[in-house]
Amino acid sequence: MEVRPVMSFSDEDKAGTLQPHDDALVVTLWIEGYDVRRVLVNQGNEVEIMYLDLYKGLGLKLGDLTNYDSPLVGFDGKVVIPMRQIKLLVQTGLVVVEVNFIVVDAYSPYMAIVSRPWLHAMGAISSALHLKVKYSFSD
Repeated sequence: MEVRPVMSFSDEDKAGTLQPHDDALVVTLWIEGYDVRRVLVNQGNEVEIMYLDLYKGLGLKLGDLTNYDSPLVGFDGKVVIPMRQIKLLVQTGLVVVEVNFIVVDAYSPYMAIVSRPWLHAMGAISSALHLKVKYSFSD
């Protein structure tokens, strides 16, 4: 029988945050060998999004993309037509997972958005209240 550590958040996890707040949970992730800042963690999404600025900044080529046919709805309610999708390695600590990013040519203050598929692959939980992500491999 496998015993997994209990993952939870407490008031101690709020240390360093100004409460009450309504800030977004934004992290830095290691994507394809680069530190990528301003990555939004959004449990409400079903897909991971990469904005065109990051795609270009990583030096990715058009040939690296595969088809993605489904339109997306942006935060402002407008329909966004994705360019295509790309599978990239995302590392957190010692854990590396492959993530399918949908590449979008739209304005965003974020470089990328990770969501439920990434959280599940990482065995992670997030808390916007605590502005933290906890992983099953963390202390």
